[in-house]
Amino acid sequence: MKTKRQFFFLHTLAIALLLVLPLSAQTVYRVSDKARWTGNALSQYVGQTIRLADDWYVCSNYNGYRISPRRIFSPTNQALPQSAAYETLLTLNNNGTVSLSGVEGYHRTGERLHNAVVRVTSTGSLTLQSGQWTGNTRADIQAGYDRRLIDLNGKHTLLVCAANLRYYLVENMGTGMGADDYAEHQIQRRKVSEALALINADIYALVEVEQGQSALAEIAADLTKKTGRSFTYINDGTVSSGSYTKSGYVYCTATVRPHSLLRGNNTGVRNRKYFQCFEERATGERFLLSINHFKAKSGNGSGDNADHGDGQGSFNGDRVREAQSVLTEYANYKTFVQDEDLLVMGDLNAYAMEDPIRLMTDNGLTDLHRYFHRDSSYSYVYSSQAGYLDHALCNSTMLPQVTGMLGFHINSDERDTYSYNRSDDGTMFRYSDHDPILVGLRLRPLTQTLTEIVSDADMLFGEGYLSVNNAQGGILRVYDMQGRLQEQMNITSETFTLNTSSWLRGTYIAHLYYKGEVLHRKLLIP
Repeated sequence: MKTKRQFFFLHTLAIALLLVLPLSAQTVYRVSDKARWTGNALSQYVGQTIRLADDWYVCSNYNGYRISPRRIFSPTNQALPQSAAYETLLTLNNNGTVSLSGVEGYHRTGERLHNAVVRVTSTGSLTLQSGQWTGNTRADIQAGYDRRLIDLNGKHTLLVCAANLRYYLVENMGTGMGADDYAEHQIQRRKVSEALALINADIYALVEVEQGQSALAEIAADLTKKTGRSFTYINDGTVSSGSYTKSGYVYCTATVRPHSLLRGNNTGVRNRKYFQCFEERATGERFLLSINHFKAKSGNGSGDNADHGDGQGSFNGDRVREAQSVLTEYANYKTFVQDEDLLVMGDLNAYAMEDPIRLMTDNGLTDLHRYFHRDSSYSYVYSSQAGYLDHALCNSTMLPQVTGMLGFHINSDERDTYSYNRSDDGTMFRYSDHDPILVGLRLRPLTQTLTEIVSDADMLFGEGYLSVNNAQGGILRVYDMQGRLQEQMNITSETFTLNTSSWLRGTYIAHLYYKGEVLHRKLLIP
C-alpha cells in the first residue's frame, strides 16, 4: 500500500515529465493540403494534446480567436461568382477555421502561431498550451511598410496612396455617421494623420472625406506639419452639406503638380468618382489618376441591383454601370489632356472576380493586386474572410511605369474596438476598416528602359533545394499552379538556399524580384 508521501512523489514526477518532455511525448500534426483543410481532419485527435508542425493563421480576432493553416479569402476574391470553384470555396470557408482558447494578449488577424502545442477539445475547437506568435504583428507594422514591395520592378520616384478614411468629418457631426463630436474627431484625426505621415506618399487619393474643402485642408495641413514637406489639395468646388462624403486629392507640391482641370463623373453616387492629371516636376511626365468610391453592397435593391445570392451583394448593377462610366470618362479625358497613362484606384466595393472589376480588366486594365501578389493580396477582412475591395488597376501604357504595389495592413487586421469611436489608444491602428493601397511609380517615356539590370542573378533547382545566387536584397516568392502563395522570403545573402524536401508533389512557379527585373523558374516536385 502506497503512502501519501509516495502518491505525492509520483504525482510530482508525472507533472515534471510533462513539463520537461512536452514535445517528444506528443503527436506531431502536419497538414497535408492547406488549401482544402477543414476541421474534420482533427477528429482522430479529439481529447489529445498535439503539436502543430505548420504555422497557423489568426483568421478572426472578434469575440475570441479563430485560426486555420491557411488565410481564409472571400470566395469572389478568388473565383467567379456561382462557378464550381466559388461553390467549393464557400464550403471550405465554412469549415476551414477552428476556435482557439487559452490565448494571452492581443493578436492581429494574419499573425501566425508557430510551433504550437494545443489540446483538441473538438473538431472545431483547440486550447492553446504553448507557442510563439510571428508575422504581421503590431511591431512589424510600426516598423513601416516593406518598401521593397513597391520597388519590385525598379526604384519608384513617386508614391501614390489610396485610402478610405471612414467618414472623415470636420463639420456637421452628430448625425450618426462619422465622428459624433469634436473630441471623437480629434481621435480620428490623430490616427489618420499618423498613418498617412508614416506612408509619406506624394499623392493621396482619398474616399469618405466630407464634402467641401475643410476636411482636405486639414489633412494637407497635418501632413505638412508631420512630414516637413508642403502638401495641398485639389479644390473640387463642393460645399459641406450635412455629413455627405466625397472623394478627393491631396498632394506634395514639391514633387507633383496638377495638369489641367479636375474632371468629375456623377454616374450613380455623386462626388465620388474623379479624374485628375498629375505631372511629375522632376521629369515633366504625366499620368491620369482616377479615384473612385462605388456604391456599397448593403441595402435592398431590385432588378439587377437585387442580391442574387452569388456573393456580389446588392447594387451590383449600379457598380457595373459605375465601372463602365470610368472607362467612358477616361476615353474623353485622355483626349482632353493628351496623355494615355491611367491609374484607377479606390474603394470599388467589389472583390477581384466580381462583375465591375472584370468589366475593367476585360477592357484592358491590369489588376495590380494580382499582377504583383496573385491570390495573397487583401485590404479588407469581413467575417474571417480577407479580400480586396480597395483596388489599383492600370492600362497597358502605365503598367511598365509601375514599380510595385501593396496593401498596408494597419486597419483590416485590427479589432474594431481600436477604431476612433471606440478607443483612444494613441496609435494609428484601425483609423478605418479598409487598408490603404500604395503604388510605386517611375514615370518615363515608353521608349526609355530601366537603368538597373540584373546580369548575374540566377536560381538553381535540384533535388530537395532551390538556390538563389547573387540577388542579395531581393525577394523570392513561390506559387502553386492555382496561384496561391506558398513561400515568401527576403534574400539576405549572396548564396541563399531554400529547403524543398518537405514540399508536396506538384508544380510550382518561383519568382525572383531583384533590381527592376523578375526572374521566373518552374519547379517540379516528382
